[in-house]
Amino acid sequence: MEHFTIATVAEESPDFRRVLWTGQHLQLVIMTIPPGSEIGEEVHPDHDQILTFVSGVGEATVAGEKKKIEQGDLVVVPAGTRHNFVNVGPNPLVLYTVYGPPEHPPGTRHRTKAEADSAEHADR
Repeated sequence: MEHFTIATVAEESPDFRRVLWTGQHLQLVIMTIPPGSEIGEEVHPDHDQILTFVSGVGEATVAGEKKKIEQGDLVVVPAGTRHNFVNVGPNPLVLYTVYGPPEHPPGTRHRTKAEADSAEHADR
């Protein structure tokens, strides 16, 4: 059995992105977005995504609609939907996200957004 105290695990991770678990149909990923930074506008053509925010404050943009996000909020991003999440607060924006199907190779760990962007460009 895989078991996580997810809020604690996410809060303790300094990594921009870290894959915690990958199954056949789903993937669990934790992220830490530094103040003033963002995930970056993107579209996952074949992946649904659910993001749950553990701490910090940010702004979600999904399909052109903007909304403030904070601890306890959950945002659903259907496959094919343009989206971005920006940290607008003074502290890290910490979240966990579930992709269906998996988006990243199992065990992926990107310490910074620059490292994540570099890895994505290398995969193209």
